Amino acid sequence: MTSDLKREYARELYECNQMNRISSEATAIRERINGKLVWYNQNIHLEPSNVCRHRCAFCSFRREKDSDPGAWSMTLEEIRDFCKENFKSSMTEIHITGSVHPERDLDYYISIVKTVRDVLPARVAVKAYSAVEIDDMSLSSGKSAEEVLRMLRDAGLSALPGGGAEIFDPDIRRKIAPDKCSGERWLEIHKTAHKLGIRSNCTMLFGHIETRDQRVDHLIKLKNLQNETGGFDALIPLLFKNSGNSLSYIKELSLIEILKTFAVSRVVLDNISHIKSYWPMLGKEITALTLLYGADDIDGTINDSTKIFSLAGSCERNPSMSREELISIATESGYKAVERDSFYNIVNN
Repeated sequence: MTSDLKREYARELYECNQMNRISSEATAIRERINGKLVWYNQNIHLEPSNVCRHRCAFCSFRREKDSDPGAWSMTLEEIRDFCKENFKSSMTEIHITGSVHPERDLDYYISIVKTVRDVLPARVAVKAYSAVEIDDMSLSSGKSAEEVLRMLRDAGLSALPGGGAEIFDPDIRRKIAPDKCSGERWLEIHKTAHKLGIRSNCTMLFGHIETRDQRVDHLIKLKNLQNETGGFDALIPLLFKNSGNSLSYIKELSLIEILKTFAVSRVVLDNISHIKSYWPMLGKEITALTLLYGADDIDGTINDSTKIFSLAGSCERNPSMSREELISIATESGYKAVERDSFYNIVNN
C-alpha cells in the first residue's frame, strides 16, 4: 500500500466509531507479525541529569540550573554507584536518557557509556541518548553526527532509544520544542545510526496541539525511513501529560483517542515489527487495552528508575513492575508473555 493510501486508510480509522472494527484491523497486523506474543524485558533507566538547555513546552522534567529545586546532575562516581545499587542480575538492558546539560561535553557522555559498560555485565545492552542529545554533542564538539555515533559505539553503546522525535511537523515543532533539532535532523541521525549498524526505536509524542493528520504524516516519515534502512525495532507512541508544564491548559486525550492512535500506528507502520506500550506513562490498565489495538510490547520492569513521566503526572508515580505483573497483563489480554533482550531475542531464565 502506498503512503497516500496508508494516509487515507489512517484517516478513515480515526473517523470510524466502531471500536471493534478498529481493534480487529490493528490486531490482524500485530498477529501477522508477532502472533500471540507480548514482549517485555527486565531493564533499568538511568537519567544522569534534568538540567537542560532546551525549553520544550511539554516538558515537566527540565530544570534551568543545578541550583534549582528538584534539579540533579550525577557525577560519574554517582552513576557507577547507581548501577551497582539498582542493577539486578536478570536485567538485560540499561536505558540512558535525560537532558542536554549546558555544561557537559561529548567526553562526559562517552564517559557515562564507558562507566556503565565497566560496571555491568557485557551481555547488558546500553541503549543510550536520543537524536536530540546526539545533535547537541555534535554541535558542541564540532564533530559530525556520524563521528559522534562512532565514538559512542566504540565506547560501548548498543542502540538508540528513539526519544526526541515529538511531532515532525515544523510548525508544531517550533511551538513545542523551538530550540531542538528539526524533525529532518532527527531522521538524518537515525539514518546515520542505522548505516553504522546501530539499531534504534522511534517515538511520537501525541495528544498536545498536533492534529490527527500531523500524527499520520509523522508516522509516514518513519515508515519511509524504515523502508530505506530497516533499522527501527519499535515505535513508542508517547502520550502527552499536562501536569507541571506550559501546556497544562490542554485537556488530556480520551481513552478512545489513545486507542485509535495505537491502532493507526500499527496499521501505518506495518514495516516496523513492534509497537511498544510504555506503561509508566499510560498506566497498567490502559497498557492492557492497547494490546487489543495493535501494541505487542509492554516495555520492562524499570525498577522505579525513571522520573521523566512521573514528574508530568503520569499514572505511575513510582514506576516499577515485577516480571509476574508484566506476564499477568499479557495473559489477561489473551496473549503469551515472552521475555526479550533489547533486540527481541527470547531470554530463557
